[in-house]
Amino acid sequence: MKLYVGNMPFSMDESQLRTLFEEFGTVESANVITDRETGRPRGFAFVEMQDADARKAMGEIDEREMDGRKLKVSEARPRENRGGRGRY
Repeated sequence: MKLYVGNMPFSMDESQLRTLFEEFGTVESANVITDRETGRPRGFAFVEMQDADARKAMGEIDEREMDGRKLKVSEARPRENRGGRGRY
């Protein structure tokens, strides 16, 4: 299951994110989303785990405060097709 993690502190990196979620099971992937132009974190990420572990992590981590920010954890939704032609 892929989880969306929002409202993250901008100081949180992939290693810290993985450590947070590993408390609830094996993390298959952890990806902090960064701005294309600046390389700075955008304040959200995606984590992939087995379904049962992901559900447990979602219940425990959602609304947890980190560095003054309450994390938002939910099941990730599929990306919307924006209909663009893409970049060349």
